[in-house]
Amino acid sequence: MLDWIERELIYLAYYFEIQLNQLFFFYVFGTLLGSLISVFAKDKIHHALTSSKWSAWGFLGFFLAALLGFASPICMYGTLPLVAALYQKGIKQDYLACFMVASVLLNPQLIAYSMALGPTVFTLRIVTCLLMALAAGLLIRYCFRDREFFSFGKFGGGHNHDTDPNLLMRYLKNVGRNLKATLPYFLAGMLLAALFAIHIPQDDFARLFGKDNGLGVLYSATLGVPLYLCGGGTVPILISWLAAGMSKGAAVAFMLSGPATKINNLAALKAVLGIKNFILYIAFVLIFSIAAGLITNGLATVFNW
Repeated sequence: MLDWIERELIYLAYYFEIQLNQLFFFYVFGTLLGSLISVFAKDKIHHALTSSKWSAWGFLGFFLAALLGFASPICMYGTLPLVAALYQKGIKQDYLACFMVASVLLNPQLIAYSMALGPTVFTLRIVTCLLMALAAGLLIRYCFRDREFFSFGKFGGGHNHDTDPNLLMRYLKNVGRNLKATLPYFLAGMLLAALFAIHIPQDDFARLFGKDNGLGVLYSATLGVPLYLCGGGTVPILISWLAAGMSKGAAVAFMLSGPATKINNLAALKAVLGIKNFILYIAFVLIFSIAAGLITNGLATVFNW
């Protein structure tokens, strides 16, 4: 028994160190970048949202809304009060839907973390998240033209933690909060990835989630609903899965469905959508994630990614 435990700890330490060496730079870079944007650029992003003449942009406004959503460093509980205020200022709900979905899927920290996935998967993540945000905006524009999709009446304002008058201390406190919020999940993700590398046969995993198994995309999209807890924590897991034979389409499905159905995000969204529109949101996420995964696998076969 003691020999088994000793071997297990040695293997865990070995694979954990591999993950740490591979991801440490991206984690630190993402944390510092996220805090930098939160402290020094958040107000500028909010100003861009409130001052833009969205009607003059037309369809290009969806791209602007999505890019601002990606750049926004605040969580969903901070995003909703902002969106409620923007709605009261008269900004249309289709642009707000695009901004919200983009903000749910990506933020500056997660973008930096995702660079560790390699250029192909990183690009796929950015492109598919952008397309999902654009699709959300267009669906709200054409399916909810004459009725309300959101209900912001009962949603309160958010709390701004970045109030220290000393800018350096404000930045360092923000970094500390980011580390406190993400580091446990990041370490847990590396531990799970190490356990996966030790105990899950790669051949079995490749058969389940490989590119030749269309159901792998469905499994991956569904798996993202209960498993996804934190973006930083899932990056090492995805790296391990991809190395074990997971198709890029299955990875795309997981990267879309996971953050869009993260428990914390769902709880916040339920407060402003109501049960009917909340169900529509879940259906949209799963359908888009599966479709994006299948299309990605098809393109990967054609272009031999």
